[in-house]
Amino acid sequence: MIRTPLRPLARILEARQKGENPDAIERENKRIRHEQMRDQSRLRAEGRLLVMGVFFFCAFAVIGGRMGLMATSDPVEPRAHAPGSVISASRADIVDRNGNLLATNFDTHALYAQPLHMVDPLMAAQKLVEVFPDLDEERLIKDFTGKRKFLWVKKKISPEQMQAVHDIGDPGLLFAPRDMRLYPNGSLAAHVMGGASYGKEGVHAAEVIGVAGVEKYFDDYLRDPANAGKPLQLSLDLTVQAASERVLWGGMKLMNAKGATSVLMDVHTGEVISVVSLPSFDPNDRPRPAVDGDASDSPLFNRSVQGVYELGSVFKIFAAVQAIDLGLVNAETVIETKGPMRVGGFNIGEFQGKNYGPLSVTDIIVKSSNRGTGRMALSIGSQRQQEFLQSMGFFEATPFEIVEANGGKPLLPKRWTDLSSVTISYGHGLSSSPMHLAAGYAAIANGGFKVSPTLMKKDGPQLGPRVMSDHAAADGRRILRKVVTKGTASFAEVPGYHIGGKTGTADKPRARGGYYDDKVIATFASIFPAHDPKYVLIVTLDEPVETSGDKPRRTAGWTAVPVAAEMVRRVAPLLGVRPTVEPGSEPVITLTGSN
Repeated sequence: MIRTPLRPLARILEARQKGENPDAIERENKRIRHEQMRDQSRLRAEGRLLVMGVFFFCAFAVIGGRMGLMATSDPVEPRAHAPGSVISASRADIVDRNGNLLATNFDTHALYAQPLHMVDPLMAAQKLVEVFPDLDEERLIKDFTGKRKFLWVKKKISPEQMQAVHDIGDPGLLFAPRDMRLYPNGSLAAHVMGGASYGKEGVHAAEVIGVAGVEKYFDDYLRDPANAGKPLQLSLDLTVQAASERVLWGGMKLMNAKGATSVLMDVHTGEVISVVSLPSFDPNDRPRPAVDGDASDSPLFNRSVQGVYELGSVFKIFAAVQAIDLGLVNAETVIETKGPMRVGGFNIGEFQGKNYGPLSVTDIIVKSSNRGTGRMALSIGSQRQQEFLQSMGFFEATPFEIVEANGGKPLLPKRWTDLSSVTISYGHGLSSSPMHLAAGYAAIANGGFKVSPTLMKKDGPQLGPRVMSDHAAADGRRILRKVVTKGTASFAEVPGYHIGGKTGTADKPRARGGYYDDKVIATFASIFPAHDPKYVLIVTLDEPVETSGDKPRRTAGWTAVPVAAEMVRRVAPLLGVRPTVEPGSEPVITLTGSN
């Protein structure tokens, strides 16, 4: 601002010439300057008041809006966030092939204590034991009255339990929010789900991690926050799984077996539609692993992939189709099965000392002749037999997407001799899992292509390399059908579904060598419909015994076969497989003359 002089020289000189008082000019200029300063001060004060008014208006508007928002929202207890790394508690859902929920997250709370802030530790311990009867009151009193500053009381509590602890009213009992992994179907598909637990945890959040099954196999995917809205879709069908478990449980009890397993697989994609292992457990309350005894006695043991057994005569069809594929025989080639037969210094006998004599290849499988299958194996040779079984996956663990599958590697002979070839041809000397067997039968059912068992839903066929010719696979299917219509699996006949399959009864090995005289592993490996297979079903019972007759019966034809038949009867309609009339040969029309 340009300041005007109070006594400008020009005006002073002019006033003196006119005889006026120059001091009046100075007084006038002072008055004008003071008025200007007053106006500027007033404008500055009014501007400041305007700014303050706008500020207070905005502040009151924000406070009023916040108060309105709080008045219309649910009350939430404020949390004091401690510094440190953020714990990611999100975990993607798991659904079946139709989108039905198998696993999800559920909001719950954990209970912890800060003894230093407790008013009455003795009373709090007593009341907590009333709410949680599994707690030890003496241990709680010792912890609450000791030097500990923090301890977890319960990692998961229900809303009712939380309210009961609230009612105790002790300020030293506090709650930590949690995301709990929930399996809404309980024990259904428990061995596939596996279960989850807590990893890194704090009072504000806890990390949910997979501990077994598909939860652990896909742990990285499920924990990725980017996949929180993208559920992991499996190949399982929830309704088929439920029906399979119900039938297998009933069959296991009816046949007095200690355990059972079943595998239902799509022969063109390798998708496992249902897989059951009994006894089972509830993944919502997963039991602790057994520390002693036989691992198979634990409900955590997954018999479908971890159960590596000598599966018996179900292997005989592999020798037959390989011999047909190599051109060594056809389905009607006759082979002498009359004894004696000695290989490597050991006598090869038949079940119950039978002596069949000459049999066709088809009848060798229908009657389940050890000698007939062994002679085909000798003509094939050990090297070609190894290559064939290896091509179908019997030399390695299955790629099934649960962590337990890695432990199900087949047990092979150290030296593959002629005797090994013979015994393996009828299911002894090589131990594999029911999942391996399902993949092997799927190759016969789909026309000779290898498939890999999978838990992931697929779009369209997923055929691997060819392991046998189409005509050998077709002969194998016809032979398996005759085993049901004329052979050891007659109880498998379900009208309209045309099941084909093979029975297998293997003596159960002792832990210290040798075999039990009265304990077996009974298996029925089946395909349906046999004329146009869509599914493979494997049913295996551990130590079954059927007691309805005069003598106990343990063979698969009396134990595993009826269970498998009932399972097909239940699940085939759920799979959309309609009962049909089996195609046969064209009728012969004879023309006759009339008088």
